Amino acid sequence: TDAAALAARFADFLAALPRLRAAEPRLASLTVRGGTGKDGRPERLDLTLVPGDVVALVGPTGSGKSRFLADVEWLADGDTPPGRRVLLDGKTADAAGRLAASGRLVAQLSQNMHFVMDLTVREFLIAHAESRPLADAPAAAEAVESLANELAGEPFGPDTALTALSGGQSRALMIADVARLCASPIVLVDEIENAGIDRRKAISLLTGSGKIVLMATHDPLLALTAGRRLVFAAGAVAAVIATSPEEKTSLAALAQADAKLAALRDSLRRGDSLCFSQEK
Repeated sequence: TDAAALAARFADFLAALPRLRAAEPRLASLTVRGGTGKDGRPERLDLTLVPGDVVALVGPTGSGKSRFLADVEWLADGDTPPGRRVLLDGKTADAAGRLAASGRLVAQLSQNMHFVMDLTVREFLIAHAESRPLADAPAAAEAVESLANELAGEPFGPDTALTALSGGQSRALMIADVARLCASPIVLVDEIENAGIDRRKAISLLTGSGKIVLMATHDPLLALTAGRRLVFAAGAVAAVIATSPEEKTSLAALAQADAKLAALRDSLRRGDSLCFSQEK
């Protein structure tokens, strides 16, 4: 192509953005059908999720949680090691559809997240807001930045370079971005408790966004926040457990204990001396 043709195509793309927004992905249900575990035994799973569902993936390291998230991300059709099948609205996506849809349908927040883009925080957020497109991109960008700073341990400003953000700050920014700007109806979260952020507030943001959220976690507080949890062993889902009313009630006690630990962590970060009183 030449410069004039490229400019014309880009102008056509910009003109089509409102129609693209109207065609943002919609999903009524996500179904995962079991494959086999590492020992070859069948995984007895037929799990259907709808927007607003939050599911925790629990189990020891190496039990298959990350593999499950990867199967959902790639819309597996019996062609990954476990042999699971992922259905969208009850149907399997064709080969071309999988390549086209997986990136638009699924947003993933991994354990290690760093930017390589040569942009500031505000430039990145405005670019994302404009790509949607939103009526007031600067205002949307400011709102996401404010949310991200509520999550991050160390605040950052709009002129901070993306490449200068720490791992925790990067993750805080992307969680706020996914909750407020991202159109993907499925969110995959891998061990958010290791991000150095306010994880309860982060999950509250994600679960209030009307998306299907799947989160791998070792944190009992986060696990009980979910409506269901998948228990993994030997590379397969060994059980699906609905969070009971009694477990929900225990969240208050867990939250109090967690708040005390968080206060101690903050004291350490400030350089304070820790003093403990022992009651007899």
